[in-house]
Amino acid sequence: MDWLFKVSNNNSSPLTTTKYCQQRQNKCSTKIMMPKLIQYRKQYSSDDDEGNFSEETTNKTTINNHQLKSINENDQLLQQQQQSTAANDKNDADNRQSIITSDIKLARSRFRRTRSLNAPNQCCQFGPCGSIMKNPAMVMTIQDPASQRLIWHKTPASVLVIKKIHDSLIIKPFLDLVQWLIWEKNMTVFIETSVLEDVHLKNNPLFLSIKDNVRTFRDGKENLTDKVDFIVCLGGDGTLLYASSLFQESVPPVMAFHMGSLGFLTPFEFDDFQQQINNVLKGNAALTLRSRLCCNIVRDNDIFINNGDNNNNNNIPKNHCHLVLNEMVVDRGPSPYLSNVDLYIDGKRITTVQGDGLIVSTPTGSTAYAVAAGASMIHPSVPAIMITPICPHSLSFRPIVVPAGVELKICVSPDSRNSAWVSFDGRNRQEIKVGDSVRVTTSIYPVPSICSEDQISDWFDSLAECLHWNVRQKQKQFDEYSDLIHSSSSSVSSLDK
Repeated sequence: MDWLFKVSNNNSSPLTTTKYCQQRQNKCSTKIMMPKLIQYRKQYSSDDDEGNFSEETTNKTTINNHQLKSINENDQLLQQQQQSTAANDKNDADNRQSIITSDIKLARSRFRRTRSLNAPNQCCQFGPCGSIMKNPAMVMTIQDPASQRLIWHKTPASVLVIKKIHDSLIIKPFLDLVQWLIWEKNMTVFIETSVLEDVHLKNNPLFLSIKDNVRTFRDGKENLTDKVDFIVCLGGDGTLLYASSLFQESVPPVMAFHMGSLGFLTPFEFDDFQQQINNVLKGNAALTLRSRLCCNIVRDNDIFINNGDNNNNNNIPKNHCHLVLNEMVVDRGPSPYLSNVDLYIDGKRITTVQGDGLIVSTPTGSTAYAVAAGASMIHPSVPAIMITPICPHSLSFRPIVVPAGVELKICVSPDSRNSAWVSFDGRNRQEIKVGDSVRVTTSIYPVPSICSEDQISDWFDSLAECLHWNVRQKQKQFDEYSDLIHSSSSSVSSLDK
């Protein structure tokens, strides 16, 4: 049994003890039967002079020879078939390899881009051994921004029109747009119930003629997800933020006209709105998928609901979810003391924020409150979450950017002198105390914003026009050679003195 012990303890051999015993038994049987085979061969292969073969033996030998001959022929035929099959398999494998190679070359030529902010991952294999582990729990799917185009599976039949409130200058464009959509495009137009109470519209004869042809809704009372095909906003950035808040899940495409103060998120001009809307209704318009943040306030007495996963991070508190397009802000509120909140990323404590507060923003919100607090500006197609402190009591606390798939947890420190206040896109402001926390992650429902030109041009045009990014007086050039000589002589004379 020594060899059994050695095999069972030999980690380098892939053989199990049972297989080894079977092979060992076969070898032993072969050694025992070998002398008998040799003796049998000598007995029947000796010369005919000895007269040891009887007639019966001769007949059996003849029959055996015929059987062996037929067996050999069958073996040859089988071997030929196997060779032909192997040759066919080789040809098929070569053909498949050539097809795969051509497909790979074609795919590489298609994905070889020069103007892509966030190209798709072309290769999942790294070297001969490394690859990316596939995770079915995807947070969001990243797409090449240049390939984000709007197409319609059927002709849009309904539209939601949202206008800026308390602005008399938008009344005429609003009426012109609604009339054109109803009478020219035969579309169902949704407006807010509060629009009917606008003092500038109540006695307007144009509005009275179309009042019975529009459908109204109340914010928070009705779900418009399956009723509206696309959205038209008349106003500034706040109008687009409000349109985003109306949809807690899938958002229809948004077409925003610039009729507000800043208009960073509104690339369209209203002068030729008929032509621009017709172009969008035809489809194939560029889209910018603006990610949103899913924010949940967790309190000590909250009731959790489980989404089917045993992971505690996926437990969502009931009735406390807020979707924000710009940012979620935690600040000290009316307290004279510093805010003292702890920041966790995927369950790991990162730091304690001591200052006026903390901004957690999307790439869209990076050009809003965050940039005023010293953050960088991020293109809205970049999948990321930006964390920016507000007036931190540390010179080294700089804004950071984390991947879009992480979960942030912000809670009031146990030794904090005061509570904190949280707001979502400037709305729903409420207090959080010791033991409460806010959990933030990227929502799977972005806001599809229709581009006037494309994702790159619209964003940089907004930076230049609205924020005057890198706008300065250009340095003058030397007009004549005499200017250069004059400047040189002046510098030499100053050195001599």
